Amino acid sequence: MTDSGAGGRRARAATLEPPFASAADVCAVVGAAAAAPSVHNTQPWRFHRADDATMELYADLDRLLTVTDPMGRGLGLSCGAALYNLRLAVRVTGHDARVRILPDPAHRPDLLATVHAVPGEPPTADEQLLHDMIPHRRTNRFPFDDRPVPREVVVALVHAAHAESATLVPVSGRTARRVLELIAMADDTLADDPAYRDELARWTGPDTRPDGVPEHAAGPRPRDGRLPMRDFGRHVGTAEFEPEPQLAALFTRGDGPRDWLRAGQALQRVLLTATARGVAASLFSQPLDLRPPQHRGDRTGGPFGHVQMLIRLGYGPPVPRVPRRPVAEVLDGREARGA
Repeated sequence: MTDSGAGGRRARAATLEPPFASAADVCAVVGAAAAAPSVHNTQPWRFHRADDATMELYADLDRLLTVTDPMGRGLGLSCGAALYNLRLAVRVTGHDARVRILPDPAHRPDLLATVHAVPGEPPTADEQLLHDMIPHRRTNRFPFDDRPVPREVVVALVHAAHAESATLVPVSGRTARRVLELIAMADDTLADDPAYRDELARWTGPDTRPDGVPEHAAGPRPRDGRLPMRDFGRHVGTAEFEPEPQLAALFTRGDGPRDWLRAGQALQRVLLTATARGVAASLFSQPLDLRPPQHRGDRTGGPFGHVQMLIRLGYGPPVPRVPRRPVAEVLDGREARGA
């Protein structure tokens, strides 16, 4: 039976075309990767096809938020989310994705990861499902209803983070209220900074970016002001939000560039898992944006490590997707010219 299994794998490998062999295949994989969430919708990534079986992921440093994110933590999370989508897109072709993180930091610090595809087993049902959720995932800044997220769904989200070497911790009760207070205070502090306001307007305004954050993605402000939802300066009105938001915090053991990429992969796996179960999500990072630069990237943390993202979960209305950069814009090489 073992020989038969090995023979079957060899036969499959002989018939598998490498996932980056054609321009159409490259565009499909990169399109999936580029559907990831990103800080202020900056979409700070570039892709380069090294050969038929190897794709490189680069940071687009022209899209670094120099005021909000000078150390690149948010950029790292964003690119980590894109990396997870890229891995999924490779897996559904029947290949395994062998990833090298920061393979040449001394000479190419913007090269965040290489993904080398090798023939593997067919994708599992869960992998196929998560891949199918990529175009349906949304950040939802609208009010959620009062339905609690079932325990089995929360457990699935915790397991999703754990599978990517991160920790997701549900936050409730007094702790949740304190977290919301910290988010609100951080939001007020950031809003008082003219440089922050200018950067926010530059990256989220439809008048300054064709792929800026549209009104439907900004969402309304809570009427009672208790939930610090970002409206990106749109002032599109107010609405009644859920009185007890359901929160979770995503942690990694360290707080450096590798950890940020790990956190982004875990975050995207959590978000796709939530999408597959009909659960909406929005993200809070304001207190993390205020972390003093001298403490960003350190290696100490609390019992769970370093918090990398705060997530609000629940059941909300459907929302359209936000604009995306064309694949040709994020893809280097001849494939980009044919995209």
